[in-house]
Amino acid sequence: MREYDPNRDRERVEEVERICEVGPSGKLCIFTDLLGDPICRVRHSPSFLMLVAEIGDEIVGMIRGCIKTITCGKKLSRNTKHSNTSNTGNSNRHLPVYAKVAYILGLRVSPSHRRMGIGLKLVHRMEAWFRDNGAEYSYMATENDNLASVKLFTDKCGYTKFRTPSILVNPVFAHRLTLSPKVKIIHLTPSQAETIYRRRFATTEFFPRDIDAVLNNKLSIGTFLAVPDSATWQGTDHFLSDPPKSWAILSIWNSKELFTLQVRGASRVKRTLAKTTRVVDKALPFLRLPSFPDFFRPFGFHFMYGIGGEGPEAVKMVKSLCDFAHNVAKERDCGAVVTEVSGQEPLRFGIPHWKMLSCPEDLWCIKRLGEDYSDGSVGDWTKSPPRISIFVDPREV
Repeated sequence: MREYDPNRDRERVEEVERICEVGPSGKLCIFTDLLGDPICRVRHSPSFLMLVAEIGDEIVGMIRGCIKTITCGKKLSRNTKHSNTSNTGNSNRHLPVYAKVAYILGLRVSPSHRRMGIGLKLVHRMEAWFRDNGAEYSYMATENDNLASVKLFTDKCGYTKFRTPSILVNPVFAHRLTLSPKVKIIHLTPSQAETIYRRRFATTEFFPRDIDAVLNNKLSIGTFLAVPDSATWQGTDHFLSDPPKSWAILSIWNSKELFTLQVRGASRVKRTLAKTTRVVDKALPFLRLPSFPDFFRPFGFHFMYGIGGEGPEAVKMVKSLCDFAHNVAKERDCGAVVTEVSGQEPLRFGIPHWKMLSCPEDLWCIKRLGEDYSDGSVGDWTKSPPRISIFVDPREV
């Protein structure tokens, strides 16, 4: 077990990635092309590490990990001197409780070397790095039906099932979507977006304390605010002190620049049917027929994050933002638009998606790394009940 060396390991790591398909063997599977950068999924995190497992000259496994400071709960503010009694949201009545949290992702073991304890050793070595760097918790995400992964982390590594968010995937059609004329979409600057996110969403579970770094990252396409068409934009201070009755916000991350995906294992009949829908959609765009993108060739996607809003029309506002994000993805030749939200998120009903492409229950498992950490006002976070919303950091998608 050692740290990944890009100069000597890159090609061998890519070979392991190629043979580790995602999905049941012999059926439809997703293959990932990391575009020559095996660290791409953690490179933009505040602190990260990649380890490889080596036998002789052969790399047989790998794991990535990162550490960040995120919101794990909230507490009432005792200082009311500067509180604003106008409608400025829960963030003014509560303060976020932050924790240093580690995230494990990209665990791979070559099929010819599985059931030898390699995955377990990689996890333990990564957790040691987490502890050395002061992380209080470690969590990971996997598919609910990935029994091998779930068993490894829950039975052997001491993780507990924690959250079950939904991954929602919507294909990008050959035609543009028509946006509602009743909704105005405002492109916010990173500074404006940061102000709104910190004032409105800082107490959301998993909210990154360095949200400014996320919004200013070159992969962040932008943050967009939806308000009624009759509303006027007079800056963030005015918006936060006197918001419209309904509004929504959404940010877009360009995952296409990091890696591409490809579906393999589809029958010729399925591929032909999918191609037919694209041909019809392209030839007759005025019909606005849904078409199945060419997922059988490498494709990229945009990730929507920081989805939120308030008011009786917030769901419709989110729908308009998602339609706008679809058109942005079409202009950039993406195959899909993806997001991940809490299973209890009420705004999810405004997020268009295809059930056949989505994952209704992703599984996040968590572990407390040390008993010497202060419980604070949250207590042991691993035992806390699910909350309505979560904030999914696009840097580790």
